[in-house]
Amino acid sequence: MTKSHPDLSPQLPRLAMTRYWICLGAILAALAVGLGAFGAHGLDEILSERHRDDPELLARRMDNWKTAALYQMHHSIGLILVGLVALVRPGKWLAVAGWCFILGILVFSGLLYALVVTEVRVLGAVVPIGGIAYIVGWIALAMGGCCLSPVEIVKTGDATRS
Repeated sequence: MTKSHPDLSPQLPRLAMTRYWICLGAILAALAVGLGAFGAHGLDEILSERHRDDPELLARRMDNWKTAALYQMHHSIGLILVGLVALVRPGKWLAVAGWCFILGILVFSGLLYALVVTEVRVLGAVVPIGGIAYIVGWIALAMGGCCLSPVEIVKTGDATRS
């Protein structure tokens, strides 16, 4: 007597993308922890030397770094959430959410980190684009997840037993 297993091949692209969001979110969250720790324990020494004559700018740059790490963490968790919701209800909105979170992390957090390290002030003008990507990502996640019904959540598929 052999067990019959459902054919999962049509679901493989969905499962692969779901794993991608979860894995990338976890890696970016770990990176956020590392960058936050660097900001708390090493960056102040480097920036204190550079901004010894302007303590207000030093405080602003330290705050920029903290904000970048915090937002990177929040949106890394958002990416993991995209992957988990996609397990239940895959769709285009979730893909939009995932890509917007990645874009937001790169542009908002990435450029804030770069601004602190390089002092290239024009980067600060581009940072809000990343913030808009974050907002669009959360709206897309809401669109992708708002129509979840209890039936879809508990639905297990058409596996047959022999």
